[in-house]
Amino acid sequence: MIRFFMIVILAGLAAAASAQTAPSSREVAAYEGLFLAAHQGDVAGIERLVAEGADVNARDPKGRTPVHVAAFASADEALRALAGAGADMNALEHQAYDVVTIAAVADDPELMSLAIELGNDPGLVTSPYDGTALIAAAHLGHVEVVKRLIAAGAPLDHVNNLHWTAVIEAVVLGDGGSDHQAVLDALLSAGADRSLADRGGVTPLQHAAARGFAAMVERLRQPN
Repeated sequence: MIRFFMIVILAGLAAAASAQTAPSSREVAAYEGLFLAAHQGDVAGIERLVAEGADVNARDPKGRTPVHVAAFASADEALRALAGAGADMNALEHQAYDVVTIAAVADDPELMSLAIELGNDPGLVTSPYDGTALIAAAHLGHVEVVKRLIAAGAPLDHVNNLHWTAVIEAVVLGDGGSDHQAVLDALLSAGADRSLADRGGVTPLQHAAARGFAAMVERLRQPN
């Protein structure tokens, strides 16, 4: 039953990490003003447009603000300029992603840390799954991102609408390899609750055993 549950859910959740929609080439070609400057990392352009009264929290047809566009382009200095101009660093685009979660999924720890420094809450509930950046990063095995989110105070035991935590996702959506093992270790070492089960009552330890992840089973059996 555990295996059936995972097969049904895994395909959807594997796609969930890529559910974020970066601006397409067609959208970028249509950008102007702050959206184009954000995509291009044009700090001088951002400063000029803001001085002329441009709305730093304007939305494109997909609900992205210029800070989302800068995040998808990994344009750190553009992000800093937008935040300095008063942009909402906790804005969610139409799929409910913020800059921190966009950076976490992209495995861009420097941009993510910058976003947090600029006021983006690392614990926001994001994505269509009501998750967090930490859950997304644990799912993907992004070790450095996970460590930085933990250090920033991201909630360790948030339960998404699938009734999964970051610990569960590291096991269920991981490959059992070194990166996901390191993620699991970081979460448990920080005090994440390994006893929290999924909606079916299956614990992370039971999931790890069912998937044959011996190293994860061993780690989950350790006291801390």
